[in-house]
Amino acid sequence: MASSMGISLLTENEYRALQELGEFDTTTSSWLRTPREVRDRGGAIFGDLRFGRVFVYHSGAESYYAARGFRGKLKV
Repeated sequence: MASSMGISLLTENEYRALQELGEFDTTTSSWLRTPREVRDRGGAIFGDLRFGRVFVYHSGAESYYAARGFRGKLKV
């Protein structure tokens, strides 16, 4: 979906940098760009901000969180 919109998902490092600009995903979480070796095994990563710190988690890409949003970037 992100590719069809012309954007790229944020990497874990980019997501951590975003969280330094403000507080995002304090009540939700967002899918992040997942390394190929994890995706090849059916996994995916997502992140959120809780208790004043950024957490990055893993889950199956087809998990019940399939409706979760994602964080992306657009180069102009």
